[in-house]
Amino acid sequence: MKKKVLFIGGTGIISTAIVKGLAEGNEWEVWVLNRGNRKDVLPEGVHHITADMSDEKAVAEKLEGMTFDTVCEFIGFHVSQVERDYRLFNGKTRQYMYISSASAYHKPSASYLITEGTALANPYWQYSRDKIACEDFLMKVYRENGFPVTIIRPSHTYDERSIPLGVHGKNGSWQVIKRMLQGKPVIIQGDGSSLWTMTWNGDFAKGFIGLMGNRHAIGEAFQITSDESLSWDQIYATIADALGVKLNAYHVSSDFLCAAGDGMGYDFTGALLGDKSVSVVFDNTKLKRTVPGLNMNVKFDMGVRYAVDYCLSHPEECQKDDPEFDSWCDKVIAVLDKAKAEFTKL
Repeated sequence: MKKKVLFIGGTGIISTAIVKGLAEGNEWEVWVLNRGNRKDVLPEGVHHITADMSDEKAVAEKLEGMTFDTVCEFIGFHVSQVERDYRLFNGKTRQYMYISSASAYHKPSASYLITEGTALANPYWQYSRDKIACEDFLMKVYRENGFPVTIIRPSHTYDERSIPLGVHGKNGSWQVIKRMLQGKPVIIQGDGSSLWTMTWNGDFAKGFIGLMGNRHAIGEAFQITSDESLSWDQIYATIADALGVKLNAYHVSSDFLCAAGDGMGYDFTGALLGDKSVSVVFDNTKLKRTVPGLNMNVKFDMGVRYAVDYCLSHPEECQKDDPEFDSWCDKVIAVLDKAKAEFTKL
């Protein structure tokens, strides 16, 4: 008999790869609960429940009499949402998997090497503090009431629909890619030497699936990332290589980007100071011990080529111009170039 899993969400960058991986096997009966806005991405054979999780009563009615071996929460961002899940699924699942975030780890950490035991604290990003609060609640109900939680902390996970970057505007990565193609300078936070980890969503799915129904995962937290760490200069150079162009890098301090971005509505304080400006290397020993034989096979130079090819071949979906961000980049660069020129006159 197949085991039964419910995904809350199920059509995002991470969850799509997991649902697809499970649908291709014979071990799991897959159910997805969401508002139905992206039903077209679900593989054949996946059961879909159309519901809005914010309407707890309606969701409870649709799930009446149903139990699951595993429930996976991908869209829980606030404590009230995981409290709701506890009411809905306590006693109705053998495992509740909560997607937290590696940005919850202390910024800056005492060590660049991150394990699941690294302290959780992020004074720069409310998103991360909310994830920490969700983790705290779930571990409390695990300790006090035996709620079978497993916490997952992804870092920067991407798929063919997204070219991952450090600094971009509100419309995603395309405007930066366009600047690369035009030979214009591209802003990289800091001096480009800090280390970062990019994880292909298919690789992430392997680790996640290995933790599903795994008794050793109950009451535990796991980070799931690639073992490959690159500097931001290497990341941008790899993207430029995939585009077949020369990178024109322009380094700007994260503090300056935060100040310059505030007036434009860019949350670089959270995204940079609270995450991407800090060197991190993830130690996945705990995950590999719990999921024997796990291998992350897609290196960044391979994965980003998938993403670049998809982006260039799907202009309507991926190529969203952002003239406001383009102008902002030019202004930041002009201001700094002027300041540098003033100092050369001294």
